[in-house]
Amino acid sequence: MNFLKYICVLFPLLAMAQIGDIEPDSTDVKYIIIEGDSIPRTAIDLDEVMLLHELKFDGKEDRIRYLILRRKTIKVYPYAKMAAERLDSMNKRLASIEKKRHKRKYAKRVQKYIEGEFSDELKKLTRTEGQILVKLIHRQTGETAFNLVKELRNGWRAFWYNTTASMFDISLKREFDPLNVKEDYLIEDILQRNFQSGRLERQKSATKYDFFDLTNKWLKPTTNNQ
Repeated sequence: MNFLKYICVLFPLLAMAQIGDIEPDSTDVKYIIIEGDSIPRTAIDLDEVMLLHELKFDGKEDRIRYLILRRKTIKVYPYAKMAAERLDSMNKRLASIEKKRHKRKYAKRVQKYIEGEFSDELKKLTRTEGQILVKLIHRQTGETAFNLVKELRNGWRAFWYNTTASMFDISLKREFDPLNVKEDYLIEDILQRNFQSGRLERQKSATKYDFFDLTNKWLKPTTNNQ
């Protein structure tokens, strides 16, 4: 599964200094201006909470499949989240580099870093975990793993990696499509539940879907979406 290290080739080698958090002054008060009057704002802003449906399964095998999918999704989501973070950092860094020669040098450093730090972990993923990771990379970045490899390496290498991946029944071109693929909807369901429980750290998705519309589509008894 050596090809998996290339789907996360967007992780850059950035030497960043740690900046300590500055504790806010406990006397600071935010004010809301209403018709010229300043009103102290002492209320606490709460994060939006999504009310999720109760999980129901058609039988024992259906429940087991969901639990296996949940375990695999929780395992690979942090890689996809990291990919999105590193892509953002890399794009900002490349935008600040003017000379193409320096850009290539920077990209080579990134590749060397990935191969040294992440390939061993990614090679341990199973086929299904690798495919879920490919989908989640698309969910978090808005780009397929194939396009990310193509952008950072070249078209031929991206084609070769995708061909190699296909031998394991994995497509680097696979998109995250919960509207048309029920397994992708279940992955989204798993993510939302684990975001709320705090087991996974929420990261804004680059792909936009209405989760309640998806739930209505896939779980309505009168709708045949098998």
